[in-house]
Amino acid sequence: MKPSRLEQLIGFWQEDPDDPFILYALATEYRDSEPDKALLFYQKLLDEHPNYVGTYYHAGKLFAQMGQADKADETFRKGLSISMQAGDGNARRELQNAYREFMDEQEEN
Repeated sequence: MKPSRLEQLIGFWQEDPDDPFILYALATEYRDSEPDKALLFYQKLLDEHPNYVGTYYHAGKLFAQMGQADKADETFRKGLSISMQAGDGNARRELQNAYREFMDEQEEN
């Protein structure tokens, strides 16, 4: 029987627990089914691989979804700064849009 994608990712992670791509893939895989577990992987990326730009968009959105507005705000802001430093205009635009949406939702509440 072929292992599931999650099982494969866990195997890759066990072989290389510090690979940011694998951490990101695991966070993404867990995001819908086990958001608390996803946050653990996103937080590891934020702490240990702060220049992994892709983390900030999804981590910020998940923090917001889980009612952690301060953490979401901090994550979006830092992601905007990191994406500017990296010269990643696409990530910066996506983060700006996500942050604007987040701020609009905060104003409504």
